[in-house]
Amino acid sequence: MSQRTLTRAHSFRERIGDSLSSHPNELVALFSRFIQQGKGMLQPHQLLAEYAAVFSEADKEKLKDGAFEDVIKAAQEAIVIPPRVALAIRPRPGVWEYVRVNISELAVEELTVPEYLQFKEELVDESPQNNNFVLELDFEPFNASFPRPSLSKSIGNGVQFLNRHLSSKLFHDKESMYPLLNFLRKHNYKGMSMMLNDRIQSLSALQAALRKAEQHLLSIASDTPYSEFNHRFQELGIEKGWGDTAQRAYENIHLLLDLLEAPDPCTLENFLGIIPMVFNVVILSPHGYFAQANVLGYPDTGGQVVYILDQVRALENEMLLRIKRQGLDITPRILIVTRLLPDAVGTTCGQRLEKVLGTEHTHILRVPFRTENGIIRKWISRFEVWPYLETYTEDVANELAGELQATPDLIIGNYSDGNLVSTLLAHKLGVTQCTIAHALEKTKYPNSDIYWKKFENQYHFSCQFTADLVAMNHADFIITSTFQEIAGSKDTVGQYESHTAFTLPGLYRVVHGIDVFDPKFNIVSPGADLSIYFPYTEKHKRLTSLHPEIEELLFNPEDNTEHKGVLNDTKKPIIFSMARLDRVKNLTGLVEFYGRNERLEGVGEPCGGVWRPRQRIKGSRGTSRIQEDVRSH
Repeated sequence: MSQRTLTRAHSFRERIGDSLSSHPNELVALFSRFIQQGKGMLQPHQLLAEYAAVFSEADKEKLKDGAFEDVIKAAQEAIVIPPRVALAIRPRPGVWEYVRVNISELAVEELTVPEYLQFKEELVDESPQNNNFVLELDFEPFNASFPRPSLSKSIGNGVQFLNRHLSSKLFHDKESMYPLLNFLRKHNYKGMSMMLNDRIQSLSALQAALRKAEQHLLSIASDTPYSEFNHRFQELGIEKGWGDTAQRAYENIHLLLDLLEAPDPCTLENFLGIIPMVFNVVILSPHGYFAQANVLGYPDTGGQVVYILDQVRALENEMLLRIKRQGLDITPRILIVTRLLPDAVGTTCGQRLEKVLGTEHTHILRVPFRTENGIIRKWISRFEVWPYLETYTEDVANELAGELQATPDLIIGNYSDGNLVSTLLAHKLGVTQCTIAHALEKTKYPNSDIYWKKFENQYHFSCQFTADLVAMNHADFIITSTFQEIAGSKDTVGQYESHTAFTLPGLYRVVHGIDVFDPKFNIVSPGADLSIYFPYTEKHKRLTSLHPEIEELLFNPEDNTEHKGVLNDTKKPIIFSMARLDRVKNLTGLVEFYGRNERLEGVGEPCGGVWRPRQRIKGSRGTSRIQEDVRSH
């Protein structure tokens, strides 16, 4: 554990110890209630409920003005194995402590992460003595020397933190500039030198060349194209990449001069942003039916497809703009690599290469899954793809070499399978890797780690959690949508944070999986297409021309190939939601939210404790299954 964790762990252990000494009856009563429930696990709401049941407000005041209440509020789970209770305490996002109380001896002890996980494993392992031979995974030593913040508010702002750290180092040690100088001298694309050449051998020579270039640029018109002063720049040791006009080249050269004179985070970030770096991007999304039409409703084809298609259009525009401003004549390429499905009738998923609509240089490249017996022709669930991914990676590497005729500059993985393939590819090719989770299944299914064997036949979480761990730790940077995705909130654990420490009993124990303070985490909100999403007040943007077609779909009493069933009351409001029928999608929460809304009172009617709309869909066997699924949830 880090010093940060140890310091706080002693504090919480002492709080519980002091409370046991000064108010033994009250605390024994509380922990006895935990133990009475038998061997098992208690969640935060259960801990708070038990605490409220045992202690009156007056009792809480006695316990050092609520100090023990802070312990209970910060506890994320309790492992009960009579006569002992272990607590996982989270005082703030990303910081954890573990303590154990022996109610028979009124003793409190601090636990290390391995000790806590070993105790937790006893919930499912009847032979804890064998835990001495469990494989423990600890990724912390690989990142121990890397700078990282300590404040929770810095989580997800990795680029800003690294810029502050690096600029501070450059300010105090000018020799730290030499790695940047050497990079600029060696930087090239397919043999074409960029930024600097070998005429510049030292920082003093660099500053002298930049000042001469600056003076030359001031002597010519600001809109002078780069081609007219290229020869002069090369004589000074300066190559392409500084800008397409004299004005832009002057601004960028001035940036580097400022950085050499007095480094600061803003100048460093701006300068690094103008260096030509990314021309070929590969985006991995192997599972599902990935196409631009006729795949709506197919398995494993959801928001991720839309997200990536929107992403590549914006990315191509940004790359083209930057390349133009950098004064380069380079055609970028973006390849979305997904799985080829020979038997995907009615879609383009059996087509090897498909241009992305609205782009000029972006394509979908499809590569099939393959075994020693040949190509896998049919769709396979994302939970079943794991045996094929290593061979798939080799095949993708060969396809990329032929298609790009170059090594990618950036590989972006999506979801667990795409992130694993991107990890293997990035390691093989030696290029920068970005990870985007989209969804971490571990947090979707409560206790899917400790009880992983119950889920294994259906979901193969052992493979998925391992893939997530490997990708998180191998990635150069991780993009998330929100702070909550990384580190949750004061009261809830973040999706990535849940991978800090966990155990798959009988397989391996993760004592340090991911640190949410790692600067590789960066929050980039995905935004929205304003032509599709807009305020309800902007009625002129509504697609009213589609209303007749929608009404035909909802209210036409005749069954046809477009729909099943019919709504029988055209006056009732329509609620549209699209998701697969899975508990984690919380469709019943949507129904309940509208059902309990006072403004909609009378629109629906209660049914067996669950609100049910009066408006029903008639005539479809499929819809009756939907109704049964909603009721069961």
